[in-house]
Amino acid sequence: MVSRFSGRDIIEKPFCPFCGQLIPPPKELAERMPSEMPVGSCACGASYSYDVTGHNLGAAMIDALVFACNGDWDLAWGLLPGEDYLENQVENYDLETHSIVSGAVYQGRRISGTLFFIRLHKDVREVTEEGAKQRLARATPLSRRPAPGRGNKTALSKKEVERMVREYDLEPLLKIAGQDRKIIRNLQRLLYSADKLLRYQATDALGKVSAIIAKEDPGTISRLLQKLFAALSDTAASSWGSLDAIGDIIKNCPEYFAGYTPQIFQFTKDRELLPDVLKALGKIGERRPDVLRNKAFHFVPLLQDPDPEIRGYAVLLLGNLGAREAAEDLAKLNADTESIEIYSEGILETRTIGQLAAEAIQKL
Repeated sequence: MVSRFSGRDIIEKPFCPFCGQLIPPPKELAERMPSEMPVGSCACGASYSYDVTGHNLGAAMIDALVFACNGDWDLAWGLLPGEDYLENQVENYDLETHSIVSGAVYQGRRISGTLFFIRLHKDVREVTEEGAKQRLARATPLSRRPAPGRGNKTALSKKEVERMVREYDLEPLLKIAGQDRKIIRNLQRLLYSADKLLRYQATDALGKVSAIIAKEDPGTISRLLQKLFAALSDTAASSWGSLDAIGDIIKNCPEYFAGYTPQIFQFTKDRELLPDVLKALGKIGERRPDVLRNKAFHFVPLLQDPDPEIRGYAVLLLGNLGAREAAEDLAKLNADTESIEIYSEGILETRTIGQLAAEAIQKL
């Protein structure tokens, strides 16, 4: 297409910066990526991720690298740029037309998408390329979804959602979750409530609702997870309820989002957040202990922590993981009379650490 303003081409088909071949549109993987960006691959073996904003290039690089490594995080973190792979970018990519718009504006739309390319060196690519191709073959093409809730006459108001959460009447929320995406926003606002029970009930509901939405639209829930992690990383933002919500979402749909679990570990160094970190990991471990089992030894020393919340939630986590190596340390807590609050199915109850330790030992 020729610009009527400058007389030069403003649109061209997207190409691979390494080999110059045309590339297919990015797709959404069935398995979740770290930042949930669509990915693709070139015939030459290069892999790429699509950052719609052009401002999240760090996340785009990670997604492209992890995808190129066939989802193997350990391999990806062990590779070095230049030595093991090359990087490149193609800017001003427009998904809607699958084109590069050199003027960055097309039909009144601002085009700011970036394709981030990774090309593994041949020796690494030989190990990962076939698996990555198989994952991409199972991926689905991106499509423009209708706006959430459009034409939905059964949408619930903020007050109705809050009432149902307070009364722990979740069935109506679950029934409407597949039709009304606004329910996510209405639940998310409750994460910042000063009412602790309401916060826990809201994260519980958000986890269950997310599992329903993820079956049809996993990208929406992945973006929600990204926002929750961003709130934790941003010291200027309120992060109340964020870790609990992350734990409940992954717990309820681990088949989609268990890959996000390693991102929780970065917050273990923040002592203020540590009880919530342990609580979130405990939720995930309850449903998918295999995801965390090889990390159990890191949490055993926390059973002697002076903070009862840290001790108590470490007990719950290790019990859910079936960590036999913690049996002796757990037994030492049988006489621990300090207590913490435990949430379950709409109710908060106070339990002593000794009681929790006895229950954890029975799970080993």
